[in-house]
Amino acid sequence: MRGICLKAAVVVGILTLTSCGVTPESSTKTDTSKSSAPEGPVPAKTVYWEMYKTAHTWAADLVPLAVESKVVPGVKNDAGKAAMWSATFGSASKHEARVFTYSVVAHPPDIYKGVMVGNSRPWVGPVPTALPFDSADFNIDSDAAYQTALAQANAWVSKNPGKDVSLSLGNAARFPAPVWYVQWGDKKGGYGVFVNAKSGAVVK
Repeated sequence: MRGICLKAAVVVGILTLTSCGVTPESSTKTDTSKSSAPEGPVPAKTVYWEMYKTAHTWAADLVPLAVESKVVPGVKNDAGKAAMWSATFGSASKHEARVFTYSVVAHPPDIYKGVMVGNSRPWVGPVPTALPFDSADFNIDSDAAYQTALAQANAWVSKNPGKDVSLSLGNAARFPAPVWYVQWGDKKGGYGVFVNAKSGAVVK
């Protein structure tokens, strides 16, 4: 029940962006991948700045709105690390939001190694359930958030081994700072934990 309520809060709250049609699957423009790209699953911050730099060429006034782990077929995400991450940025001057993704491996025809640039979508600006956050408040990386969440969820995870884990970072008025949401399993029968992305503390 706890997992259901937490997931509902995230879907309705910090990830309200999806209601604006901003999804990683809209990616049609690709950036050239670099030979120095990581080869395996990585924490979010490892590739966040690559997405941020590419996004800055799109809009100098960008604000981060969400970061989410993604799955690449054939590569297992583990312990707060993922083979692909997405970052959603908004631009007040353009009234648009855009999703950028970074994959450590290619999986044709849809996934390319390096940064992929999604199509722009209308963005009406901040709302209480989906606020921008400052990159400076993104102190806690996804692997650290995972470990904190796992300590909280250990009893449930022990009884439900082998569940897939997803991570999402966002902000809403109900939280004191941006939060990671770490979820084991699906929204119907899973378990989720909020972790403050600035302090690393569990958010009840």
